[in-house]
Amino acid sequence: MRAMQFERFGGPEVLMEADVPDPVAGPGETLVEVEAAGVNFGDIKQMAGEHTDGPYAPKGPLPHIPGLEVVGRTSDGRRVLGYVLQGGYAAKTVVADRDLIELPQGVSAGEALALLVQGLTAWHLLRSVARMTPGESVVVHAAAGGTGSLAVQLAREFGAGRIIATASSEEKRAFARELGADAAIDGSAEGYQERILDANHGRPVDIILDAIGGSVLDSALDALGYLGRLVTYGASSRQAASAIVPHRLAVDSISVAGFWLIPLLAQNGAGGAALEELLDLTARRRLRPLVGAEYDLARARDAHEDLLGRRTKGKLVLRPGK
Repeated sequence: MRAMQFERFGGPEVLMEADVPDPVAGPGETLVEVEAAGVNFGDIKQMAGEHTDGPYAPKGPLPHIPGLEVVGRTSDGRRVLGYVLQGGYAAKTVVADRDLIELPQGVSAGEALALLVQGLTAWHLLRSVARMTPGESVVVHAAAGGTGSLAVQLAREFGAGRIIATASSEEKRAFARELGADAAIDGSAEGYQERILDANHGRPVDIILDAIGGSVLDSALDALGYLGRLVTYGASSRQAASAIVPHRLAVDSISVAGFWLIPLLAQNGAGGAALEELLDLTARRRLRPLVGAEYDLARARDAHEDLLGRRTKGKLVLRPGK
């Protein structure tokens, strides 16, 4: 079958098209003929050798077929969404049954792929970690991105009192307002607290979802109110935060928590109530996953280069059958 694989660790240049044997499903697994595969930064990190152990590590020796998410058909005709630790960049792949969920009508392949990692992350940030209650104010950093755009919409769906989005350009801020943000502002560290307070009518906020880290995270702590919660789930700035000290957390009565979806998937599987809710909201058009460019499977290297170059918007999709 057709697949993209890498025989050594490195950048997009190590991805090569190959003809490989069809995978064989074992007990508790299902063979899926892949309609579309999602592209993630996690794929790039696996290829770079940054995840050689732990819940993100691919199985077995090189070569590996990357790819964490697929939409496709089972032998009995079901259209499904599946999470795989490796093997998504191929015409066929094997998915553990606990990581497989049937797709409702009206949900496109790109929308479904956007929900698996980014959608579940946004859901758990709000529900499992921040424990948002109706009426609370929520700040979403990088609100025009895959996870951020879904977090804005889910915060609205879950009854947030006021949603403040941050983004790096006016175009992205306008998009966040279209998605349901009450206000959208520049998210840079300098002047952060003043802009947040102004956007929240002079009041500190209850919840901040941060994927930037560094000086932005430090500044965000100043904008939290009593019993406020900041959830960090990434550090795109590649800077370390310096303001998180126990004494300050206690005196200000604020908390900082972290979240990474992959260990949760390794423990519980991808299927379940949270993903079902996300798919149902999308089928009913109450949730709008952001879908970006599509590439033929052989152009997976181009997709990676575009993602690394920040030239993309929305979920990137590979099509083995195009």
